[in-house]
Amino acid sequence: MIEVLDETTWRARANAHAERVDAYIEPHLARRGSSVKHPVHDFLFTYYSQRPAQLRRWHPGYGVGLAGDVSAYAGLKGYVSAGGLETRASTHSSITGDAGEGAVTVSAEYVATQRPLVESLHRLLTATAGRAPTFGCFGLHEWAMVYKLSEDETRHADWPLRLGATGTDDVVESHRITCSHFDAFRFFTPPARPLNQLQPGRDDRQAYEQPGCLHGGMDLYKHAFRLTPMTCSDLVADCFELARDIRILDMQAAPYDLVDLGFEPVRIETPEGKQEYAARQRRFAERGAPLRQRLIDECARLLTVIARSA
Repeated sequence: MIEVLDETTWRARANAHAERVDAYIEPHLARRGSSVKHPVHDFLFTYYSQRPAQLRRWHPGYGVGLAGDVSAYAGLKGYVSAGGLETRASTHSSITGDAGEGAVTVSAEYVATQRPLVESLHRLLTATAGRAPTFGCFGLHEWAMVYKLSEDETRHADWPLRLGATGTDDVVESHRITCSHFDAFRFFTPPARPLNQLQPGRDDRQAYEQPGCLHGGMDLYKHAFRLTPMTCSDLVADCFELARDIRILDMQAAPYDLVDLGFEPVRIETPEGKQEYAARQRRFAERGAPLRQRLIDECARLLTVIARSA
């Protein structure tokens, strides 16, 4: 049985979602139109595969139908007409009886085709949630990404290194590097890779990822949008906002000097900086835990749908 939202209800939710994410999308598009790069705020739009227009589009998630003028959803992946399906009216909806006529919804058949994705995300998220968080990495992954490079070879060459190339290398060499996240580790420079105490690989994320990792927290956004349109876009936006806030700390603790952009450095090369970094990392882990659990629950719900369709 699906819940059907009338057009007034779902358009209000869709508009609220668009307004929420436009606060982040519009400045990015303005910068892009002016060929201006931002090393902090562009990351979620350039590193992850979800385009701004995709983030802006609201989806109700599996189990919810949309009635009225649904032409904007016609032909989108996963959607079918809800006609003939057993439906119930939303408490905010005037739709009653055979409400599926003229409505659209994400189909159970589509959900079934996504079984490998849903199962793999459920395994990864569950394994990560069940592991104790660690807070001793101090963001050194960003330093390892520029180790032994000249300043004009770095990923953000428009921005100087706070300590210069030699000082940056000294920080890497004087610390224990313990990056557990493959998608950060894979960007280490070749001489930095053997310095990492862990050697995570593309296919063993489940064995390494832990909930204190900043990149693991940012990736909740990726996991959420990969479940589109099966999960509600409200959860995607929640994860996006967490990822955006985490990215700020990620780059404040990086070796770059971003003061001109308004970002004071977290000087992880000092005891005080380490304390600040770990405290903020802990707060992000606490903030990310319920979002991770919501994603786990959503995967479990979808797996139930898949099992019924088998």
